[in-house]
Amino acid sequence: MALQAQTKPVDQVIVVVRDTDTETWQFLAQFHPQIPLHLVKVSLPGVVAALNAGLAEVVGDIVSITDDDAAPRPDWLEKITAHFMSDSCIGGVGGRDWVHQGNKLLDDSRQLVGKLQWFGRVIGNHHLGVGAPREVDVLKGVNMSFRQEAIAQLRFDERMRGTGAQVHFEMAFTLALKRAGWKIIYDPQVAVDHYPAQRFDEDQRNNFNEIAFVNLVHNETLVLLDHLPSIRRVVFLLWAVLVGTRDSLGLVQWLRLLPSQGQLAGKKCLASLRGRWQGWQTYQQFKIESLDNELHKSISN
Repeated sequence: MALQAQTKPVDQVIVVVRDTDTETWQFLAQFHPQIPLHLVKVSLPGVVAALNAGLAEVVGDIVSITDDDAAPRPDWLEKITAHFMSDSCIGGVGGRDWVHQGNKLLDDSRQLVGKLQWFGRVIGNHHLGVGAPREVDVLKGVNMSFRQEAIAQLRFDERMRGTGAQVHFEMAFTLALKRAGWKIIYDPQVAVDHYPAQRFDEDQRNNFNEIAFVNLVHNETLVLLDHLPSIRRVVFLLWAVLVGTRDSLGLVQWLRLLPSQGQLAGKKCLASLRGRWQGWQTYQQFKIESLDNELHKSISN
């Protein structure tokens, strides 16, 4: 167990398990680690419900999060703690996840990691990051830590769609911390080994699934509409529909992929446009509900 090998002792280990995950419950019943486990049972699907249930049980000043298919390297907690102690304005710390695909280790390198460009394009590259520690906009769920003071009552966004991965949930969380004035740090030396496991929801990673594709684009659209100021919000919507990315196609990306992917490119483009529209609808509905709540508060007062 990677957490038992940490150079900085673990204060609390919280393991969140779905109530229907019989294999994991059977394993835990026979597993006797050197450090005690705090088990939390959840009945709702999705990573958001699991993480929020885990956050409710945290007692320390710093919470570090990783996935069940990842193994933090021995100095993971030590390096995370050093960052938080070095600057009281740091609200979040993340690092590289070294991706293992069978016997192959993805060992490319990128300097640009975790940035939100002005027009709304999000650059990840957390699994390829190199260089010195630096401020970023977005962390990756498999390797992220937060100061409890920064989190306060913040929780992962329950509007994220999906029954498992709920892609972009971490973007909503880290951008919320950025808006609140906290620094978000990415350090490639804060590392975990990541062995991407099979997903048991609609999102099957590299295989196209229309529902998963729509959910991904919905989540991305909703998060960015929440975060971007009004003018950049309009620019983002225009760019998203006209250009887009390989994961969230606009018309230009559809034309670029059409020769190699044929009808699949068309399916992805249509799913992306549906996701954009549904993300916009969720955003508008949330604004209406927020205004109603403010109105009721004003009347009550």
